[in-house]
Amino acid sequence: QVQLVESGGGLVQPGGSLTLSCVASKIDIKWYEMGWYRQAPGKQREFVASMATESSIHCADSVKGRFTISSDTAQNTVYLEMNSLKPEDTAVYYCNVLRTNWWGQGTQVTVSS
Repeated sequence: QVQLVESGGGLVQPGGSLTLSCVASKIDIKWYEMGWYRQAPGKQREFVASMATESSIHCADSVKGRFTISSDTAQNTVYLEMNSLKPEDTAVYYCNVLRTNWWGQGTQVTVSS
């Protein structure tokens, strides 16, 4: 069974940075488009970023210029580097294999002073 395990969430002050990791098992991520989504309290889950290859990267307008998605295929891991964090970035962040029902359990990111 495919497993996606996120880590790296936490509490950070506005303007701070965090890097999330998603380790995949039972799939080779180099063959899939991998993505990050987030869900804030009381809101629907929304797309954050995705990448199929280094030349095929998509980011939501709300995070462009602040968040960067990357991967290490040797480690079968996808990263989300988050800079200049804002309180509105507070959410549970989920790793996903796009166009599948494979999701991680989520990691909480809280941006607050």
